[in-house]
Amino acid sequence: MADLRPGFELPAAIVAGVLLWMSCIHGHAQQKSGPAQQHDRARVSIATALPKLDGAHLRATLVEVYYGPGEASPPHSHSCAVVGYVVQGSIRTQVKGEPLAVYKAGESFYEAPNGIHAVSANASATEPAKFVAYLVCDRETALSTDIPAAGHDASMNGNHHDDRND
Repeated sequence: MADLRPGFELPAAIVAGVLLWMSCIHGHAQQKSGPAQQHDRARVSIATALPKLDGAHLRATLVEVYYGPGEASPPHSHSCAVVGYVVQGSIRTQVKGEPLAVYKAGESFYEAPNGIHAVSANASATEPAKFVAYLVCDRETALSTDIPAAGHDASMNGNHHDDRND
């Protein structure tokens, strides 16, 4: 039986040398550009477990939501998990049973499926706000369903509002 180790050591040594060389060049380039150019290119904004989903039918939808100054959405629900990321301004949100939260540009949030959004609004009366909502679904469904103000029961109302207005 042949020993495969020597065949792997040479490429590993070459790869290690190339990586070392690249890191030296990268460090030299950063020194030239100055500290203002040094920053993380990627960061984890949010990481959360998703509910059990049918992997054979997964569908991801990205929705951009814009609120003018003082604007808000009526109470609503999403039947799919939502990960939100505030791009501009700040938003106020409250899912039934949870505390009111304010998220600013650069912050993320998670909303479990079927939560009732009693509050979804721009936190500012003078500045616009925008966030992106990434919905993960395992079936064909409306992205958002209006909730009657009195009943707060999604199954009682089939009205769907324009998903761009979250």
